[in-house]
Parts: sequence; C-alpha cells; structure tokens
Amino acid sequence: MSGDSKRQTTLTQSAASKHLGRKQVVLIVLCIGQMMVIIDNTVVNVALPTIQRELHFSSAGLSWVVDAYLITFGGFLLLAGRLGDLLGRKRVLLAGLVLFTAASLVCGVSSSAGLLVAGRFIQGVGAAAVSATCLGLIATLFPAPAERGRAMSTYSFVAISGGSIGLLLGGVVVEAFSWHWIFFINLPIGIGAFIACWILVEEHVGLGIGEGADVIGAFLITFSPMLAVYGLVTVSQHGWSSSITIGSLAGAVALTVLFIALQSRLRHPLIRLALFHNRNLALADVIRGLFGVGVFGIFFLGVLYFQEVRGYSAVVTGLAYLPFTLTSSSTALFVTARLMHRIGAKRTMLVGLTFFTIGLVVWTQIPARGSYVGMILPALLVGGLGGGLTSAPNITIGMTDVDTDDAGIASGLVSVALQMGGAIGIAVLATLSTTKAQTLMAKGVPTHVALTAGFRLAYVVTAGCMIVALALALALAIRSGRGRPLDREGSMATAD
Repeated sequence: MSGDSKRQTTLTQSAASKHLGRKQVVLIVLCIGQMMVIIDNTVVNVALPTIQRELHFSSAGLSWVVDAYLITFGGFLLLAGRLGDLLGRKRVLLAGLVLFTAASLVCGVSSSAGLLVAGRFIQGVGAAAVSATCLGLIATLFPAPAERGRAMSTYSFVAISGGSIGLLLGGVVVEAFSWHWIFFINLPIGIGAFIACWILVEEHVGLGIGEGADVIGAFLITFSPMLAVYGLVTVSQHGWSSSITIGSLAGAVALTVLFIALQSRLRHPLIRLALFHNRNLALADVIRGLFGVGVFGIFFLGVLYFQEVRGYSAVVTGLAYLPFTLTSSSTALFVTARLMHRIGAKRTMLVGLTFFTIGLVVWTQIPARGSYVGMILPALLVGGLGGGLTSAPNITIGMTDVDTDDAGIASGLVSVALQMGGAIGIAVLATLSTTKAQTLMAKGVPTHVALTAGFRLAYVVTAGCMIVALALALALAIRSGRGRPLDREGSMATAD
C-alpha cells in the first residue's frame, strides 16, 4: 500500500471514529431527556399516599395522578412522532422539553387535586414530544441492526435507572421537604437537557407541514382512553350498571371506532393502518401494551401496598424497590444486547417475558404481614431480570423493517402502546383492588388484610395479561425459527 493510501485510510478511520463518538454523545443527551420523563413518573409513584392524604383523593381517584400523565403521553405520542417527521425532530424535541418543564412548575405549585391533574395532563403532552422524538432520532442515528440494538439497550438502561433514581429521590424529597418538590426537581434537568439538545443534536429536515398532521385523530385517541379511565375509576362510586359507567365505556369504544374510520379515509392520517401489515410492529405493540400493565401495576400497587399495608415510609419504599430497578438496569446494560446478538431479539424478549411473568405470579401471593426477604424480594429480583430483558428487544422488534420516513410514527406506536396499556391497566387494577378491599372491610375484615386481598386480585389480573403477552411472544419466536437464516454475526437477519 502506498503512503498516500495509508494516509487516506488513517484519515477515513479517524473521521469514522469522530462520527461514532459524536453519535454516542448525542445518544447520552437524548437519554438524559428521556430520563427526566421517567424520573417524573416514578417520583410521583412513591409520593402517591402523601398526595392522597393532602389533596383528599379517593382510593380509585388517586389513579388520575398517574393516568392523567399516561393518557396524554400516550395519546399525543402519535402526533408528536408525526410532527417530528414533518417539522424536524429537533424542533419538536426542544418544544417538548419546554412544555414538560413548564408543566412541572404548575404541578409543583398545585394546592388542589384539580390543578395537579391538569398539570399532569400538560406534562404528558410534553413527555410525548420528548419520548417520540428521542426514539425516532436514535433509530435514524443508528441504522445498523447491531448498533441499534446496543443503542436501545443503553436507552432502556437509562430509562430503568431513572426509575431507580426517581423512587429514592422521591422518598427523600417527600420526607425532607414536601411532595411539591418532586416536580420542582424537573426544572434544572429540563433546562440542562434543552441547552444540551440545542447545541449537540443535529437538525433533521422534515417532510414539510404540507404533508399533513392529523390533529383531530390525536384528540380522538386521547379522549377515548380518558373516557374509559373515568368510567373505570368511578365504578366504586356509581356501580358497573350505572348510566355513567356504561356511557363512559361506550363513549370510549365509539371514539376508538371513529378514530379507526378516520385513519382509513384521511389523505394524511395520524397512523397509516397499512403499517400494521408489519407483523413485527403489530404484535410488538400489543405485547408492549400488556407489558405496560405489568410494569405500571408493579409500581402503582406496590407503593400503596408497602406504605398502607406494611407501613413503610417513602424512603424505605424507594429502598424496597431497589432490587427490582437495579436488576432491570444492570440486565439491560450488560446482558440484553449480548443475548440479542446471540439468540435474536424475539427469543430474548421471550426469555424476558417468562421471568417477568414468574415475578408477577409470585406477587399474587404477597402477605399482609411477613418477611420482605422471603416473599417480596424474590418477586422483585425475578421480575427485574425479566423487565431488563424485555424492553430493548421489544422496541427493536417494533422498529424492524420500518422506513426512515415512518420512524417517528413507528417509535410513537411502540411507546403509545406502553403508556395506554399502563393507563387503562392502572384504572382497572385500582378499581378491582379498591372494590375488593371495600367489600371485605364492610364484612369486618381487618383493613390490612382487606387491602392485601385487593392487591392480590389486581396482581392476578396483571399476571394474566403477561401470560397473554408471553403467548404472543412465543408465536413470534416460533415463526422466526422457521427457516430464517442467521447472519454472519450470529444474530437473526432482522429482528430475529
């Protein structure tokens, strides 16, 4: 090789190295933005009993503190993804960071239940813009399957780590100051993330607003679950046969049907229904929705169980969850990408869902009194292992074979499934557990025993959802094994 050729090769390698280094820095910045979104959710969970006492929420109505956020988060993820494709993902990301940070201030100064829930609705819109554009940027930043798998594992690790930080931070803040400060901590994070994204994230040239954005569809897909949640959380007050409950649930179904009909007729729909011809995307979304029931159920019900039944403080509750979050985050960082490389994303997700389901089955046996180490710790460890192995391959499968121009919508669909699954799931679980507990207490059963029975019932339903997800994942894994060749690196040619 001549001297000029060697110099050219060296320069090329140096440029490639700098390019890869910059991509890694951008990935970290995007993950910080997503971490803020995750921290906010878990920080709220650990403060729920305190918020309930101070703002006088009912047991079922307390779910609005979480669901208000999840519903707008999920409902506007699709529009945010589309706007990212049209206007440029950096612009939408920055707008989302501003909106989320401002809404956090509103939540922090709230002195009534109504204002807090309103602030949570607005937070969800900002979180949708941040989350949808982050995933879309990562998908386009790392187009190679192996690189994308590692990037998604890092993304999952940061998200789960944010959960750990949020639980502990929330406990400390609630006990040292007040629950209001759990929202104020978003302000410096949001401002820092905005500055970093402004400087480091490259502009993405969108398709142009002339391509159309389905704002009506976004509102339909937001108000549909909102009506469903309202009907579900008021069941204990009005009953299943009341006109309010039936009307709310029927209205939710009607809005969903209208949304689907609208998408099939619009020139520029929020979701091209043809996207669901992609079997990987369709089943990954269903599985992720069911996974959302499990993940949010563990945190929502578990926090109430730890504090109301076992009498844990906010800080001790955060510490009690550490085995779950640390196991999940370490698995996502050190194990998941390697396992995906060896056996493929679909089989890795199958393994993860198996462990996660086992963990939830153990949760169905939680004691009203008894050893944390003997019963609860095993459920947290096994469930954490499963959660760490499930998220990244689930996202990877959902983004497989999706065109670059549809990356924002596809990432939105993957995320919206998790949020909507969690929102509807929490409403159902809160209603079932509350109704069961109230029925038992009316019969003279001690409060801690009645509450535990209600939580057990909710976990039975959650475990059932995960068994369905496991069956779907098994179907995907079996299909991918039928004559699908391995690539040279030992991973399946696509998501397999």
